Amino acid sequence: MANITAAMVKDLREKTGAGMMDCKSALNETAGDIEAAVDWLRKKGLAKAAKKAGRVAAEGLVAVESAGRHAAVVEVNSETDFVARNDSFQAFVREAAKVALNAEGGVEALEAAHFPGSQTTVKDRLQELIATIGENMTLRRTAKLTVEKGVIATYVHSQVSEGLGKIGVLVALESDGDVGFLSTLGRQIAMHVAATNPLALDATGIDQATIERESNILREKNAGKPDHVLAKIVESGLKSYYKEVTLLEQPFVHDTSKTVSQVLKEAEGKAGGPVKLAGFVRYALGEGIEKEEGPDFASEVAAAAKG
Repeated sequence: MANITAAMVKDLREKTGAGMMDCKSALNETAGDIEAAVDWLRKKGLAKAAKKAGRVAAEGLVAVESAGRHAAVVEVNSETDFVARNDSFQAFVREAAKVALNAEGGVEALEAAHFPGSQTTVKDRLQELIATIGENMTLRRTAKLTVEKGVIATYVHSQVSEGLGKIGVLVALESDGDVGFLSTLGRQIAMHVAATNPLALDATGIDQATIERESNILREKNAGKPDHVLAKIVESGLKSYYKEVTLLEQPFVHDTSKTVSQVLKEAEGKAGGPVKLAGFVRYALGEGIEKEEGPDFASEVAAAAKG
């Protein structure tokens, strides 16, 4: 048997996009001949992944997974919504979220983690899935929240299966209070986050560039007014803006007569102690990805007919 080195496996993976174990098998089968190994993988249908990598993947699924006082959310993208209904794809996304619970760091750390039930990493397993299904897929992002005391509530919107959907939300409530009550409250707040998409917990979490943009808009709308008047208008306008985009100041969707902050304060009596909203994460599938506009259905049919 030929001496298969890590460098040879790496080279073959870069050429084909196939998984690590598949590359090792191909090299063993071809006595270390790289080009023959490429052909071997192509014949097995395992060298498709690299060819798919340039395609835009903006569909897919968001998954949430929780365990005790920590929870994770993961977004995995595919090219089409059809793949999001594939059982193998759903199983991968669900397992990736479970792995994310114990992975320290972002996407790279998650990709490098061991994939349950196999000898490969999460990244390798995804490459194998790409080769099998025939679409580009990307593990786009992941986040995790943890509390020392309290709960991490979760919510999935447009759920296609348990823990899988189009929007995934995590909400961290820190408290010594009743866990059952906190879980119900946390889920209600998570649903609120899914509906309103707040930019930050409070005004301190909004980046300076966003504040400057809003301030400039207010100044332009009120151009010509005296400086001291303009300063008050900008100050008042920003306060109104913060009420719209910060979670604690937003009207609670389940009772719009109260803000989320007021709901939390009132909840302390039922919880049996102070309740702090320590953080939240909201992932909406495909947000921020530029989708390629393909031809309409009639054009596709016409093109096929010409072919």
